[in-house]
Amino acid sequence: MTNQERYPELRAALRDLFKRFPDEYFRKIDDARAYPEACVDALTRAGWLAVMIPQEYGGAGLGLAEASVVMEEVNRCGGNAGACHGQMYNMGTLLRHGSDEQKRRYLPKIASGDLRLQSMGVTEPTTGTDTTKIKTTAVKQGDRYVVNGQKVWISRIQHSDLMILLARTTPLKDVTRKSDGMSIFIVDLHQAIGQGMTVNPIRNMVNHETNELFFDNLEIPAENLIGEEGKGFRYILDGLNAERTLIAAECIGDARWFVERSTRYARERRVFDRPIGQNQGVQFPLAEAHIETEAADQMRWRACELFDAHQPCGAEANMAKYLAAKASWEAANTAIQTHGGFGFACEYDIERKFRETRLYQVAPISTNLILSYVAEHVLGLPRSF
Repeated sequence: MTNQERYPELRAALRDLFKRFPDEYFRKIDDARAYPEACVDALTRAGWLAVMIPQEYGGAGLGLAEASVVMEEVNRCGGNAGACHGQMYNMGTLLRHGSDEQKRRYLPKIASGDLRLQSMGVTEPTTGTDTTKIKTTAVKQGDRYVVNGQKVWISRIQHSDLMILLARTTPLKDVTRKSDGMSIFIVDLHQAIGQGMTVNPIRNMVNHETNELFFDNLEIPAENLIGEEGKGFRYILDGLNAERTLIAAECIGDARWFVERSTRYARERRVFDRPIGQNQGVQFPLAEAHIETEAADQMRWRACELFDAHQPCGAEANMAKYLAAKASWEAANTAIQTHGGFGFACEYDIERKFRETRLYQVAPISTNLILSYVAEHVLGLPRSF
C-alpha cells in the first residue's frame, strides 16, 4: 500500500467537498486578503475539524493520523489549511490535560461549530522560540488570574472564540527548572478583547491572519486554568508535537499539488516540437520532488503513530516537519521553474502556493532549531544555544 492510498474514503469525501471551492475561490480570497469563511464553515459542518474530539462530545473520535489527512487534502486540493489547522493541534492540550468539566463545557460546542478554538498564544517578541523565557505573567488574585504581557504571531484571533494561552505563574528566578512555573489557560476572546487584551493585526507576505497581542491586567477566571498550575510547558508540548506533525501533512499536500500541476503542465507544454517533460532537465527535478515527498510522508506516519499511542514523539514530529517543509519548498521551486513565466502569473496559482509553503521553513519552528533539537536530543551532542 502506498502512502497516498491510506484512508481512501476519507480522501474521496474531502475532495468531493472541495469541488465547491475551485482555484478561483482561493485566488479571490488571496487577492482580497480575506478569510476563507465559506470553506472553513463547510469543513466544520461536515465534521472534519472535529475528527479528534471523542464521540461522547460530538466528534469523530479519531486520531492525529486522520486529522493529518484532512489537513493534507485541504492543501492538496488547492487551499491553505493555515486558516483552520489551529483547532486540530489545540485539541491536544485540551483533550489530554483539560478537566472533565472543561471538556463538557467546550468540546461539544467546538464539535458543532458553535465555538472555534483556532488560536494559541505562546510566542513573544523578545523570546521567539525560547519559550521558557516568556515574560507574560498570570498572577492569581482570589478566584481570578491577572495577565500582563505581550504575544506576537498569534493567528486567527479574528475567527476564533477561544485561545490557549501560556503564561508564567511563577517567576523564572524562583523555579528549579526553567520549564517549570508556566501555566495554560483557556481565554474567552469575546470577554478578553477590549477588556484587558488588545489585538494589532500584522500584514504579511502570505494571506495568513496573524496578530500581536497586548495584555494589560486581563482577568481570567481561575476555572480556566488547564491542569495543574506550573506544568503548562509540559502540557503544551502535546499541542506543539501535533502542530508540527499536521504542518508536515500540509506541506506534503502542497508538495503533491506542485508535483501534480507541474507534471501535467510538462506533458502538455510543447517547445521545439516536443513536450518539455521529455527533457531530463524538466523531468528529473519533478522526479526528485516526488521522491522527497514520499520519504517525508513516511516520517509523518511514524509521528502520527507515536502520538496516537501516547508515546514520546518529539523527534519524529520535528523530523517530519523538517523533511516535509523541505520537500514542499523544493517542489514549489521546481513548479516555478517548470512553468517558466507562467509560474509567476496569478491565474496559474503557482505563485500563491509558492508564498504559502515558504512560511514553513520559518514557522511554527525554524529548520535550524529542528536541526539543533535533533543534534542535542537524538545524537547526544552538546546544546548549541
